[in-house]
Amino acid sequence: MRNAVVQLPDLRSANEERQVLRAAIRQLERAEIYFDAVEGMDLNDHEARRAVERLRADTQALRRYLAERRTALRQ
Repeated sequence: MRNAVVQLPDLRSANEERQVLRAAIRQLERAEIYFDAVEGMDLNDHEARRAVERLRADTQALRRYLAERRTALRQ
């Protein structure tokens, strides 16, 4: 798996590309935990809350996009 990540994108096989996309998706899922932690800190700051919401929405959109690309590689 590590080899697939550090390999140039043009040199990856379809299977290696799926592995890289899965690793990226997992990292984005982990980011959700950090967003939850920041929200749980109750910073009492409207701008901070909005920023976390934007980051969460962007992260979720990216995760969906990567999942769709991974599914397309299977076909």
